Amino acid sequence: MVRVTAFQHTPSEPLGYLEEVFCERNVPFTYQYLWETNEALAPDATHLVFLGGPMSVNDEAEFPWLVQEKELIRRAVKKNVRVLGLCLGAQLIAAAHGAKVYRFIHETGWFPVHRAPEADRAFLTFPESFFVFQMHGETFDVPYGGRLLCTGEGVKNQAFRLKSATGLQFHLEMTRTLISDWTKNLRRSRREKILRDSVRHLAASNRLCESVAAEFLSGI
Repeated sequence: MVRVTAFQHTPSEPLGYLEEVFCERNVPFTYQYLWETNEALAPDATHLVFLGGPMSVNDEAEFPWLVQEKELIRRAVKKNVRVLGLCLGAQLIAAAHGAKVYRFIHETGWFPVHRAPEADRAFLTFPESFFVFQMHGETFDVPYGGRLLCTGEGVKNQAFRLKSATGLQFHLEMTRTLISDWTKNLRRSRREKILRDSVRHLAASNRLCESVAAEFLSGI
């Protein structure tokens, strides 16, 4: 039986739309609230999701559970356990496998990305170009043996796969509530543009999220 554990790094970044997908499919899921537990444990999970957060994967001195997360990811991939990483989660997958994660262009709002020639499985159903929600200031190198799935114009590496792990730099888990919350402190003009763009792009983003979630839950 599928049992999902989601590692949440900050109260404002939950599973979002993925919760709806899991509930519709009757998939049980639990959260590990790392800011409370300070431990990355998933003893009964068959599938692991690593969510976003404001910290860097390099902030191990301040957040020692980052070390545990990376080790958990390495062990999971060795055992062929499905792993999905979103934004910080994708960077954790990369860092866990020896790739560099570093400061780069800040992206906030809706940006176009492109399906890479190497894309496979669920990503083959993606349009050649599509809009996704971004909120990040770091990027990652694709780890050795990884397959690049999506590319961006300002930030090249947007999605990759490494064996049983899939990492997305962008946020497919967005809902109207999350977008409103994440943008509340932006300048009014910037926030209003993002909210207008959300009307145009959110439904399509949700459909892509459903495709990724279906592949994630189906196993390899």
